[in-house]
Amino acid sequence: MENRPPFLLILLTLLLAYTPTISSLSPLISPTKSPSSSPVLPFTIDPNQLKAPNSLNIPTIKDPCSQSSLHNSTLCNSGKPFRHLVSLRLINCSDNVQISTTVLEHLSTLQELEFLNCPIPLVHFPAKLISNLRSFSCINSLNKLTGAWLGRLENLTYLTVLGVKVKARGPRIILRNMKKLRSVRISHTNLTGYLPKKWNLNITHIDLSGNHLKGKVPSSLKLLVDLEFLNLSSNKLSGEIPTSVGNLLSLRNVSFASNSLRGSIPNSISDIPGLVHLDLSSNQFNGTIPKFISEMKELKYLNLENNNFNGVLPFNGSFIKRLAVFKVGGNSNLCYNHSMISSKLKLGISRCDKDGLPVLPPPYQSESHISVSVDVACPSPAPAHEGWHWESKIILVTTVGLSCIVFALCFLVLLSKWCK
Repeated sequence: MENRPPFLLILLTLLLAYTPTISSLSPLISPTKSPSSSPVLPFTIDPNQLKAPNSLNIPTIKDPCSQSSLHNSTLCNSGKPFRHLVSLRLINCSDNVQISTTVLEHLSTLQELEFLNCPIPLVHFPAKLISNLRSFSCINSLNKLTGAWLGRLENLTYLTVLGVKVKARGPRIILRNMKKLRSVRISHTNLTGYLPKKWNLNITHIDLSGNHLKGKVPSSLKLLVDLEFLNLSSNKLSGEIPTSVGNLLSLRNVSFASNSLRGSIPNSISDIPGLVHLDLSSNQFNGTIPKFISEMKELKYLNLENNNFNGVLPFNGSFIKRLAVFKVGGNSNLCYNHSMISSKLKLGISRCDKDGLPVLPPPYQSESHISVSVDVACPSPAPAHEGWHWESKIILVTTVGLSCIVFALCFLVLLSKWCK
């Protein structure tokens, strides 16, 4: 009986020690809402902007500022007390997507807006949205685009319009007020008119391919010292490449393919140190191909096919093998020096005779469409008559062998009769 008081004392001490811990856990087990606490908002996005995704048929079960979608992506800023949409991409729009001026007014905080495969009617953009937009992309989307409508997006730094008809008298009406533009791609839009003579001097990318632009390439392009990419292919440009193109020291990719340009390749192109891609195919260029091209160390893609070049190709095999793609076929007066280039390279042109003239009509045209890297790796096929040649040898040897056997048998028969 004397041991009971210490045991009870120890038990009481343990209960007192655990009492604070249990008390601290009780609010988590049974939370009690404080009457003074502020209500918890179900969305962090501005409630006015929440209506816009609904009308665009974008699911808003979750917060549009945090959800990710394969076809419709959104991006929000970190504003307080509400976040706002700054980027919206609409892809493969359904038939029930409706865009109204009211919806766009709620989306006036957007800085980037992209339509991909959304052939919905064109709508007027509110002034505040126009002021905030920095990037606009329209690919196979929006019906009845006009140059005047696009030209209102004056604060853009990136503009892409691809695969949709644009009604405008040249790209100038679209671009003339875009003083901040860094990259423009208006391709396959049936755009007519002439190339602009004035550009934002900080522009780095120009792609006006696949249109109906005419006239000459303006020499004012020389002012675009930051230009890295220039694609004017598949238009109706005429005249010569201006020598001032050599001033574009930042240029890495240039294409004048599929126009009506003529003249020779300007020597000033050799002044562009980092040029990687040069496409002059399907024009009316003439004269000899300059040797300096083989000294352009960064060059990887060279297409000179389907022109009127003549003379001896001034390249050797090592230069051609260094290129990822080399095309020169379709120049009937051009030939190669067989002592410098192996005939195994299918270039689409004939070899030269001692006078530097093609000895035969050019090979089949399609050979020039094979990249050199593939041609070099694959050995040339054996001639068609080679198998027949070996078959003839076998037949001849067999015939001779059988004749010898018959002769030996006849000799043995005669010898046996003579011995009797």
